[in-house]
Order: sequence, then C-alpha cells, then structure tokens
Amino acid sequence: MRVMVMVKATSQSEAGEMPRTELMAAMGNFNEELVKAGLLLAGEGLHPSARGKRVQFSGSQRTVTDGPFAETKELVAGFWLWQVQSMEEAVEWVKRCPNPMDGDSEIEIRPLFEAADFGAEFTPELQAQEERLRAEIESRK
Repeated sequence: MRVMVMVKATSQSEAGEMPRTELMAAMGNFNEELVKAGLLLAGEGLHPSARGKRVQFSGSQRTVTDGPFAETKELVAGFWLWQVQSMEEAVEWVKRCPNPMDGDSEIEIRPLFEAADFGAEFTPELQAQEERLRAEIESRK
C-alpha cells in the first residue's frame, strides 16, 4: 500500500524558519534508512503558505486566494510518499522519525487510493488511461 506521510506545519515553519543543521542531518539519515528499506517513493519540504495559493471551486467559478492561510494546524510543511505493507508498518517508521520541528510537532499518515478502491466506476477504459499516464510519467524520469 502507498501512504502519504505529512509533516504538519507549525508557527515556526510558517514563519519560514529553516531547520537546524543537526535536524537536517538526522532527517537525511532517516531518509537513507527509508531508501535502503525500499519504502521511499518521494519526499519534499514545502515553503510556507505565504508563498502559496488556494483555488476554490463553485460550479464553473474559480476563486484564487493568496496565502498565508490562517489555520497553521491544518497546513502541511512537508511530505513523503512511502510504499509499505500496512498502516502499522507506516506507523512504526514514523515513530522512528526524528522530531521534524524544534518544538512539538505532528505527522499524519493517510493511505492513497488504489485502483481497486474505486470499484466499477473505474472502468477498464479509465484504468487504461491511468496506466498510460503513469507509464508516460515514468518515461520522463
């Protein structure tokens, strides 16, 4: 199963404070462990929401809002994509992770949808399109 592991933003990350060298080294070591275990598919840190935008959809209307966004506890500061055997395995790996922030922090783990999750609505034609797009993405690497 694939999971997205999200590091929640804090007031420090939203202020644009960069992590200390020691924390960056610890995270680098943790990422190495993930790579060696064959789990890491992707991972990145995100700039503060002040550099972001949100697009709200209402019918055919699109409204763009510039950051920053008020609810820090609802924002993501970084993420990983992991391939794991189970949610329990993902939890065990997160427990091994260095604290991603200088103070209290939170990491959320959520499974990604897989083709089987969509049921009959994910027709063979849509599945073929999805496979074609994934192959095209892979070929660009």
